[in-house]
Amino acid sequence: MTSTGTFIVRPHNVPPAGPRYIGAVTALPSPLRDDDRWSLNEGTHATLYRVLGAHPDGHGTTFRVWAPSASRVEILSDRTSWSAGIALTPDTSGVWSGYVENVIHGDVYKYRITGPSGVVQDKADPFAFKAEEPPRTGSVVWDLAYEWGDEAWMRSRTDRNNLSAPISIYELHLGSWRYEPGGYRAIALQLADYVVDLGFTHVEILPVMEHPFYGSWGYQTTGYFAPTSRFGDPQDFMYLVDLLHERGIGVILDWVPSHFPSDAYGLAEFDGTHLYEHADPREGYHQDWDSLIFNYGRHEVRSFLLSSAIFWLDLYHADGIRVDAVASMLYRDYSRKAGEWIPNEFGGRENLEAISFLQLLNTKAYGLHPGIQMFAEESTAFPNVTSPVEAGGLGFGEKWDMGWMNDTLAYVSRDPIHRTHHHAELSFRMVYAFTENFTLPLSHDEVVHGKGSLLDKQPGDRWQQFAGLRLLYGYQWAQPGKKLLFMGGEFAVPTEWDHEQELDWGLLVDGDHRSVQRWVKALNGFMTSTPALFEHDNDPTGFRWVVGDDAANSVYAFLRLTQDAAPVLFVANFTPVVRTGYRIGVPVGGIWSERLTSDDLAYGGSGVTNGDVIADTVSTHGFDHSIELTIPPLGAVFLTPESRQPTANS
Repeated sequence: MTSTGTFIVRPHNVPPAGPRYIGAVTALPSPLRDDDRWSLNEGTHATLYRVLGAHPDGHGTTFRVWAPSASRVEILSDRTSWSAGIALTPDTSGVWSGYVENVIHGDVYKYRITGPSGVVQDKADPFAFKAEEPPRTGSVVWDLAYEWGDEAWMRSRTDRNNLSAPISIYELHLGSWRYEPGGYRAIALQLADYVVDLGFTHVEILPVMEHPFYGSWGYQTTGYFAPTSRFGDPQDFMYLVDLLHERGIGVILDWVPSHFPSDAYGLAEFDGTHLYEHADPREGYHQDWDSLIFNYGRHEVRSFLLSSAIFWLDLYHADGIRVDAVASMLYRDYSRKAGEWIPNEFGGRENLEAISFLQLLNTKAYGLHPGIQMFAEESTAFPNVTSPVEAGGLGFGEKWDMGWMNDTLAYVSRDPIHRTHHHAELSFRMVYAFTENFTLPLSHDEVVHGKGSLLDKQPGDRWQQFAGLRLLYGYQWAQPGKKLLFMGGEFAVPTEWDHEQELDWGLLVDGDHRSVQRWVKALNGFMTSTPALFEHDNDPTGFRWVVGDDAANSVYAFLRLTQDAAPVLFVANFTPVVRTGYRIGVPVGGIWSERLTSDDLAYGGSGVTNGDVIADTVSTHGFDHSIELTIPPLGAVFLTPESRQPTANS
């Protein structure tokens, strides 16, 4: 089945060998329908990719580009040796259009744009479906026909992406995960087997959209409608998504609407004016990333960005979009000193146009593609990021909990002897844990730029480092919220991530590294099969502190609860000292079984385990029953009762 909505697709056409006559432009009688022009100029067009860009029909190609201030726009093609330009015709909406005979699927092209001052620039197509492989910068006429095989997934994904579903995300960078000759398709085969085996429910891919500088990891986007050609063509990337779906894995794509690079062939000063970006550098220049900031107040720019996000949900069947650097969009003074920014119309620091755009984005994304999720990488305390738009929120489904990440990594990086003085760094999260729908990220950003690896952050000798890492993951999986782990963390890579080389898979011959991988697999399996660990991730009735104030022993214990299934008691000891005879209150008597412990020999631990323990009628921690445990050193323990358990309100 070809699943593309109303998007027109046709069989691929292989360009014939030898010279080919390129016909003159036949101006379209109606370059854009009235409703397309209206919604483009209003800033609400969510599917511009259906009408702008290059659309081949087997005999020629229709070209449309928005360049309202240009005095002339021409098509240049590799078929004419980039010499003779073929002129397009403008309409009242600022869109230039034309149909060029014999320019077909696979041909390379650019727009030659003469600006209002007479300056001529050769530009890539902002709506190109394929780009040449960098460092080449041409756009490629491409037909997006593809026979999808993921019907079963698409029917079921609403349940799989639901806020009450178990979600464990494996974040990866395609170019440095594992080198596979064969690009997207070869990566797909390896990746699907790997994430299924380890029990992850989703993958999140660092920006796959075309980008000129490989070292940007995709966060300096030039091709907002084109998967990078470094690993194959658009259909190859569709195959990767398709295969993951067939194996039951959701696909989340990183997307960057916050800024774009200033490369001369790209969006910068596209029609000879500051078209996509602000003219004033206090609004239009990003000092941190040496890039340009989109003008969210310009309606056509909103339509462009909106259409880009919807494109990946529509044509590539993405299950979610993770919006990068949302904080930088929300505040006009983001990373700026006094005098380096312009207040909004009310004198405030909020970027009202960006806020309005994000609300529109989420409204359209969920409206057009029910069952997806929108994730915000938002690092401030901006309110209501995941509240509905109609209630004044931004409308995201999930927000990355950067506060949890910072506090947790600060805590586990400390020598255990000092953790007693920083106990609140872990317990503080529960003050705000249910103010948003949170994803707990241990992402790529935490293992680059001199920060070391997650293993390297753990103090102590080798045994303590590995035990501390297993404890960190156990604590993460026990917490309310969805889980995200960057590639390599699952087998304790000891060095920072390097995008220029693949992960050191040879480490898995070492028992300690294999043991961490087994632990992550066990955590995923236990979490996805245990409703108390996911059904109420965003509901305070699903969490109850049992021990939150034992700073002297650096012990934490809490319950995860759900209405119709057994609760889970989680206990963590953040010191390398075994805690014997430790009494913990529980909500029900009978046998409590140790379901998972990071100190199990199978996971590289020392073998301090509890097995089954019987709850007696000693009252403590607000419960009538309690159990006595031996808590392993730097250990995480999960226990459940044998009998049917009380409800979340018990």
